[in-house]
Amino acid sequence: MATVQTPSQSPSPPSVQQGAQFFGHPRGLSVLFFTEFWERFSFYGLRAILLLFLTAPAVASGMEFDTTTAGFIYGVYTSMAYLASVPGGWIADNLIGQRKAILYGGILISLGNLTLALHGVQFMALGLLLVIMGTGLLKPNVSALVGGLYSQNEPARRDAAFSIFYTGINLGAFVAPLIVGSLGEKVNWHLGFLASGIGMMLGVFWFRAGTKHLGDVGNFQASPENFATAKRTLMIAAAGLLAVIGLVAALHFSSVMTLTVGAVRSALNVGYIVIPLAFFAVVFADKSLSGVEKKRFIVIAIFFMLSAVFWGSFEQAGTTFTLFARDSTNREMFGMTIPVTYFQSLNAMFIVIFASVFAFIWVKLGDRQPSSPMKFAIGLVLVGVGFWVLSVAAGISANGTKVTPFWLVSVYLIHTFGELCISPVGLSNITKLAPMRYVSQAMGIWFLGASLGNYMAGQAAGYIEHFPASEVFFIVFCIAAGIGIFIMLVSKPIAKLMGGVK
Repeated sequence: MATVQTPSQSPSPPSVQQGAQFFGHPRGLSVLFFTEFWERFSFYGLRAILLLFLTAPAVASGMEFDTTTAGFIYGVYTSMAYLASVPGGWIADNLIGQRKAILYGGILISLGNLTLALHGVQFMALGLLLVIMGTGLLKPNVSALVGGLYSQNEPARRDAAFSIFYTGINLGAFVAPLIVGSLGEKVNWHLGFLASGIGMMLGVFWFRAGTKHLGDVGNFQASPENFATAKRTLMIAAAGLLAVIGLVAALHFSSVMTLTVGAVRSALNVGYIVIPLAFFAVVFADKSLSGVEKKRFIVIAIFFMLSAVFWGSFEQAGTTFTLFARDSTNREMFGMTIPVTYFQSLNAMFIVIFASVFAFIWVKLGDRQPSSPMKFAIGLVLVGVGFWVLSVAAGISANGTKVTPFWLVSVYLIHTFGELCISPVGLSNITKLAPMRYVSQAMGIWFLGASLGNYMAGQAAGYIEHFPASEVFFIVFCIAAGIGIFIMLVSKPIAKLMGGVK
């Protein structure tokens, strides 16, 4: 795979390190902070109302799908949004650079949400597709630019920068369900989608105006030879994808083959196996990589799998948790009904409150703090414990009795602690473990783990419809906590493979 080293990969770009500061960091961090704030506002606003919109009756401007179908659509959309990070990272690394990828991605996300604001199943499908494409271009590259602001000999400042950046993510995620959710639930679903689109438009304007503060970071100019090779590869891939889509459509409409939800699910299952295997096969076949770099890619592969398990549990906030809040939680408080979407702000609120606390703890512990693999293990155990708590609440509500909202509040708090052990650590470690020429693609693989997790979370909504919720939640507890305990036992050998990266 032909790549060239970009200016964003050079150590400590002087134009970035000098001048005005943002909480003691380069001013460019503020540009990426607020760009990601608005992108996450758009994403989490859409996520907050999507399942409710899909299951709402037609008279209420909903799609009136059953829970299983709605969960499948939700899972495919959220998973594809993350999966698109893989080609999005490749396109940035080989064709257009990270800056243009962020700009074009933001425009596509805006157009997608504005399309969702229109009525009709065709607009729903087109809108979700545009958001998926835009997220794939923007998401991995804005994270990669944060790492590009710092040299390799500034690991502490880079970690601190990602903590600040992660706060921006969660501020957007906190505000979105309150604004978009209120508009969607109380006024009209399509007005909620419109608000998400306007938010992303603000992010595009902010990024475009602030690129001067990024210095040379993210500027990319491929050689004519490499550009031609990459463009040819992209055209072949696009032609192959269109050919497959055309063939499937022809077989479906000619009644030779019926395209069912089960068939799409089977194809996705295969894809989630083939794509990471293909990526790591290419990496390990790259003779220019040293033995240390290949060992670090083994760790990236392990983190990818653990990420999928964690997010498959955690991201049920938009599916099974939403259904539990709607159907099994007493939302009457102080003479008012709490909107279902408001519960999705809890995680982001807790992140903003406790992120600095966790950062302080890690700094205070210094060399005595848990290794990155151990932090992953702790996060998995915590997300499992949250599901155990929810399984108890689901058992109480099994006879029709609605439980107090504090059950969900406690689960979101426990899951937040788990997330703080995994997500910022994962983002930072990927940029440190991956060689510079693979950084955006490695970030795409990290988000591929989140994609797989979101896909599994969407499918979980269908299980809730057919099995007791308490049993489903307890099974998730056993899987997540069990894997977490196993990783605790093997964390030292994994840490050795990291080759000194902490």
